[in-house]
Amino acid sequence: MHRAQWFLLRVMHASGLVGDVDGQAAWPWRWRLAGENLLIDQAEARRFAISLLVTMGVVVVLGISIWWRKGRPWLWGASALAVVLAPWPSAAVLFTNAHPTSFHVTGVSFSDQAIASGARLYAAQCVQCHGVNGKGQGALAATQQVWPPNFASPLLWRRADGDLFWAVRHGVKGRDGRQTMAGFGEALNVRETWELLHYLRALASGELLRATGNWPQPVRLPEMALRCHDASKQQLGDFQAQRVLLTTTDPQRLLPDPRAVTVWLPAQSRNSAVPDSVDCVVTSVADALEAISLINGHAALYETQWLTDRQGWLRARNARGAAAWSDDDLLCKSPLADQPQAASGPTPDDQLTRIIQTMDAEPVRFVKGGRVH
Repeated sequence: MHRAQWFLLRVMHASGLVGDVDGQAAWPWRWRLAGENLLIDQAEARRFAISLLVTMGVVVVLGISIWWRKGRPWLWGASALAVVLAPWPSAAVLFTNAHPTSFHVTGVSFSDQAIASGARLYAAQCVQCHGVNGKGQGALAATQQVWPPNFASPLLWRRADGDLFWAVRHGVKGRDGRQTMAGFGEALNVRETWELLHYLRALASGELLRATGNWPQPVRLPEMALRCHDASKQQLGDFQAQRVLLTTTDPQRLLPDPRAVTVWLPAQSRNSAVPDSVDCVVTSVADALEAISLINGHAALYETQWLTDRQGWLRARNARGAAAWSDDDLLCKSPLADQPQAASGPTPDDQLTRIIQTMDAEPVRFVKGGRVH
């Protein structure tokens, strides 16, 4: 449903029917179809599917009535009855408020540089109200008309990126129409707005990790600049569809591992050769340490390893350096993963292999505003 509306917007923009806002096509209406709500409310989703079939059937019947004049009264009556009896979904579930930027997508990579830049912007523009940890406990929070929201929650994952973008640039209004948060469109340019949102997502991921012991909402490993044995690889994004193992462990204690691309994050920038035990070394060290520290909930970084799946989602963390992994290190998993399941084969002795097999069997299926996995 989201893709259908996005495609409609692109067609309208190409036809000159809608204009631009901040460099992208502007959604022309104050509402949109909320497909993410139907993913959560399966009963309403069934009603929507049935009502859609009824609508299609009515259209066909009305088309037939154009040619079959004798049966026209019966066909019209049947169509009216079908419309009356159809289980139409709730409008409050099917529709949601929209903004001109609701279908905007970021042109700024979720990178260590963007997160570090967003941290500086947050400190300058937001921290007084939203607090250092993003929980809305800033020094000026009590003076606001409405208490600032808690970013250390699923909030940033439940709202469309374009709606968050609009809120930062144009502010937020309450149900009574009063401005409850000022906009920062004059203080921030488009790129800085996206960088601020990237920082907030990294901050929220870390705070959720501290509060729950896992990543209940998926977060990607930020893009980083690299120096690799393969000179054609210069950043994490160059390793498409491959697992990445980011580590701060001394490379002398590591062994080459073909199951993942091993990337070493040193404590300081270094220009020496890439150690043989790893595939790459992070060169954007300062920004990378800041970004990973946020996502890691400000826990100690030394002697820690982070593992992504083939889609780039952070899935596991081992804070014991080169020591053996355990099942508890899988921090981003399906809500059903803890339920007992019949084994499909022999259990591997190597815990890292077990984690990788679980990751592959339970990929992240993230839908903005819907369910994770």
